[in-house]
Parts: sequence; C-alpha cells; structure tokens
Amino acid sequence: MNNKYLFKSVAANEENPNWSQMIKREHELYSKPGDIRSPFERDFNRILHTNAYNRLKHKTQVFFSPENDHISTRIDHVNYVESISYTISNYLGLNSELTRAIACAHDLGHGPFGHKGEKILSKISQRELGKTFWHEQNGLNIVDDIELLDDYDGNKQNLNLTYAVRDGIISHCGEIDENSIKPREDAIDLKKYTNPNKYAPFTWEGCIVKVSDKISYLGRDIEDAIEERFLTDDMLNELANITGTSSRTSNSSIINTLVTDICENSSPEEGIKLSKEALEMMNKIKAFNYKYIYGAKRMIPSDRYFDVVINQIFDILKDTYDGKNTEKRMKEIEKYYPNLISGFYGWISKYWNIGNRVGLKNKVIFDINNKKDYIQAIIYYISGMTDKYAIDVYNEIIKF
Repeated sequence: MNNKYLFKSVAANEENPNWSQMIKREHELYSKPGDIRSPFERDFNRILHTNAYNRLKHKTQVFFSPENDHISTRIDHVNYVESISYTISNYLGLNSELTRAIACAHDLGHGPFGHKGEKILSKISQRELGKTFWHEQNGLNIVDDIELLDDYDGNKQNLNLTYAVRDGIISHCGEIDENSIKPREDAIDLKKYTNPNKYAPFTWEGCIVKVSDKISYLGRDIEDAIEERFLTDDMLNELANITGTSSRTSNSSIINTLVTDICENSSPEEGIKLSKEALEMMNKIKAFNYKYIYGAKRMIPSDRYFDVVINQIFDILKDTYDGKNTEKRMKEIEKYYPNLISGFYGWISKYWNIGNRVGLKNKVIFDINNKKDYIQAIIYYISGMTDKYAIDVYNEIIKF
C-alpha cells in the first residue's frame, strides 16, 4: 500500500483549520523585519540555543557515565527521535518542521541519571509538595518558565514557544503501549495535565513524535547493552526469535522494520499505527529490555548512588530557606558549598520576587515568602543538572 503524502490534508500548515491555535504563543514574539523562518523553525532555533538542550549530552540515557564514547547519552536519543519522526512525517506528508521542533525539545525535562533520577525527584516532590514529578510536565515547565534567551535588546525573555510544540512536549510519553494514535480535537490548557499520557497530542505531528520516541530507544538500548556486555548469547538468541532474525539484531534493522510498517499501515481514518505483527514484536522487545537491561542487577549499585546524591543536594538547598532572610542564609552557607550555593543563587535570582531585575523580562514564578515555591525551585534546579555537575556538587558537600 502506497501511503506517501496520505496525511497532507491534515498536516500542520496554513490550510489546517487549527493553524491559528497551533502557532499561538503566550504573547507576540519579537522579530526583525524580513525573518524568513516559519513559526516552527523559530521554535526549533530557540530550543537549540537553550541550556537545557546543551546539557542533554551529559545526561544518562540508560548507562551511567560510560567510558565508551559509542554508548548513548540523552542527546543521542533525542537525535534519533528527530531522525525517525522526520522520516515518517516526510513520507506521510506531515509538517517535518514541527516534528523536528517537538523531537528536539521532547526530553528537556529529564533530570540527571535518566529515569532513575526522575523517580527520585518524584519521591521528593510527592513528600514535599504532594505531587508527582514527571519529565514530560517538567519539560513543558522548562520551556514555559525556566529557559531564557536574550532578545534583540539584550534582555532575557522566556522562550514563548507555539502551542503545537508545547503540546508535543507534554504529550510525548512513549512508555504507554497503544496503537492507532490520533490527535485530540480540543486545544486544552496544557497546565491541566496531571499525569503522563492523559491526553493525545493536538497534532498528527505530535503523534508521530510520540511513537518515534519508543522506536528510537528500543533498538539503541539493546546495542548499548551488547556493547556493555549486559546480554548473554542465550539472551541474544531469545531476541533473535522475537525479531525473526537469524543473526545479531541491530538498531537499524529494528528501526527500519517499525518505521516502514507505520508508514504502510497508518491513515487519517485508522491513525498512526503498526500492523498487529509489528506491534506484537515491539511490545516483546520492550519487555525484553525491561527484563534484561533496565531491571538488571548491575544497575542496582548506581541507582543507590543516585538516590544518595540527589537527596543530599536537595537537603542542603532546602536548609538555605529562611523566608525573607534566605539570601542572608545562603551567604552564610556558601563558604561550605561555594559551587552549589552560588550556582543556585545565581539561577533562582532570575525568577523570584526580590532583588534587581534589570535586564530580565521573564516571568517571576517564585514567591520568597512561600516555602513550597522555594522547594519547587530546588526541584527545577536539580532537574536541570547534568550527571557530572550533580556528582561534583555532591563531592563538594561531603569533602572537608
């Protein structure tokens, strides 16, 4: 079946009846005369220049602190999602500029140490604030409230991304086993998300990134596991039976099989879908990965270490809170932990309601009189750390 350009009539373009909502921003974005970029190209460029994006190259995908340069970090995963989503969207006639922007930003909300770090931050958030922490929502908060760029006058402003890209970030959860993904009809308030996968994406392009997220990590995590000698010959034979190959299964073969299958079986009527056989294979590969890679005993020691590192950093920063005297308290503690405290102070001072705001035109999101605001700020700050920086400040904490 030739489905090439089959989705062209529902793509995110000016002919789409939802176009004005898709490109809607919180406020008009500053620009220079003659700018030739589309709204989604501008979003892609803005995301590409953020600190959060640049830090992804130093954040865990699955394997922590690999000495082998060929093992994936979070930035590699993001690049794979971008590539896969481009191939699918381009073939089906969808807006590849939008899929590129969403893919580029979809994991900005990940903290240090991969999904284990996410679980640790969620436990802290539940204990301290009564709510869970999940990277899709954190990613939306980062692009909405945290990441800043200089405008043409040198003032720092929020990213102010389009609705379609923001929606794609919080709607991208690839951990859910589902098929026939279709976009929702309503343009909801994205701040009303309370848990991952609560709503389908608003655009077909967001649906593409959602399925590309899963395709990208399944095969690559296997290749990394093979490189790190996680998988025995018996395990690899089991995998070969799942994929129906007689030789060693490769990331490229898994991606090619699943991408081709999606392109052949998707339609605006049926949604973005895999054949029954391909879906079964994908779910079996996912179960294989959870059994032999993510749940392997060799992961336990590092997981315990991550728990100690993140909680200790949180406890030190929480101890700096003293209402309106917090700045004074920080200066008292800074002599013991200069990198941690000075870094946190320099960061939070851009977002709280005290001090001089010269050169800052971004939103004020933390009230110094509200301890829960301060705790939320700490969680945001830790989530932005790279693995190395988190370990460096932890070592600063424990040394004398």
